[in-house]
Amino acid sequence: MTETSERERRKSEQLPLQFTHDTARSREDLLVSARLAAAVAIVDEWPAWPSPVVVLAGPVGSGKSHLAHIWRERAGAADIHPVAGSDAAALAAAGPVLFEDAERRGFDDTELFHVINSVRENGHSLLMTSRLWPVSWGVVLPDLKSRLKAATVVEIGEPDEDLLAQVIVKLFADRQLYIDDKLVGYIVNRMERSLGAAQSIVERLDRLALARGTRITRPLAAEVLNDFGNSGAGVGDGD
Repeated sequence: MTETSERERRKSEQLPLQFTHDTARSREDLLVSARLAAAVAIVDEWPAWPSPVVVLAGPVGSGKSHLAHIWRERAGAADIHPVAGSDAAALAAAGPVLFEDAERRGFDDTELFHVINSVRENGHSLLMTSRLWPVSWGVVLPDLKSRLKAATVVEIGEPDEDLLAQVIVKLFADRQLYIDDKLVGYIVNRMERSLGAAQSIVERLDRLALARGTRITRPLAAEVLNDFGNSGAGVGDGD
């Protein structure tokens, strides 16, 4: 097969990308393991938090967003992005607030400081998610550094093989697809150890199978895993 025809084949296989699948994000859909136990507990214990500000810190695809969405629905929280000129502090004065991907999206030190003050003064809650601990956010404002040191940080670790297998089964089930346990094990034993990688691999397998009109088989899984290995990819953006 020529390079041109290979590119055309891959292009045609990308056509089903227009179809999307909703990932279940309810509390009942959450797969709880030891690495998630503390984070799940802090969400379940709201509003009886040890401090008004909680940070869920963990790698990409670790389940932070899933937990944050569960908490947002439970608390009736508003999404905020504390940048200069935003209404983040006013929203924090009115009720619980959620700030996702803190270190990646960026924020204004002074505005986030005002958000935390509003939360503390009005008896509300702030949940933040991040790949990094607050100490690594590059905060300059001393008062904000002090406020963040007082926050409760809950770390989410990397998933083990059993959890990855459960996640892969769930991701396929979200797409109304059910695959053999042996194939799940084959994928888990050869993939990057992250939930983001699991999401990317399942999405690619689903799209390829749809494009080719085939079932999800071991050879197809081997092809996808090889593609991710050669490209250095495998980690999705979902947290």
